[in-house]
This record gives sequence, structure tokens and C-alpha cells, in this order.
Amino acid sequence: MWRNHANLWVRSAGTSPSAKRTVNKGGILWADVIFVMEEKHKCRLRAQFTQLLLYIDIQVLDIPDDYQFMDGALVEILKATVGAYLKLDTCY
Repeated sequence: MWRNHANLWVRSAGTSPSAKRTVNKGGILWADVIFVMEEKHKCRLRAQFTQLLLYIDIQVLDIPDDYQFMDGALVEILKATVGAYLKLDTCY
């Protein structure tokens, strides 16, 4: 969603082993903040990358992981929640 935003550098990865791209050490070390949809995603990350995540900001969005990739309703929720956290304009 924010791949082409002038002031952001973003990457996307999943916590499930079946994800197209999974979270890895390099991605964690690269990140200033990590957004996850549910608390269980944060727990998975902490279990797998305990030491790496000691000083990384992980934000739980409390969005049920029930949406398909780029579902219109999900995009709107992400714009509101992540956008507010990052203090972004409403134009994407």
C-alpha cells in the first residue's frame, strides 16, 4: 500500500510458514517498526526472533486476520490504523 510513498520504505512479510514471503532476520534488522494484525503474530515473532526484537517497536493493529490480500475493506482499515500511527495524510 505504501510502497510508492515518498517518505516511507516498506516491506511486507508474513508470520506463517506458508506466506509468500516470511519474516526473516534481515527484515527485522532493517525495520524501525513492525506492524502485525493480531497479538498471535507478535507472539510468533517474539518466539522465533526473541533477541532481535528486544528493541524493535511492534505494533499490534487488532485486525482479525480474516481478509484476503488487498481486500478493499482491509485496505481502508490499514490506511486508518497504520496511517494514523505514522501520521500520514489521508492521500495515498
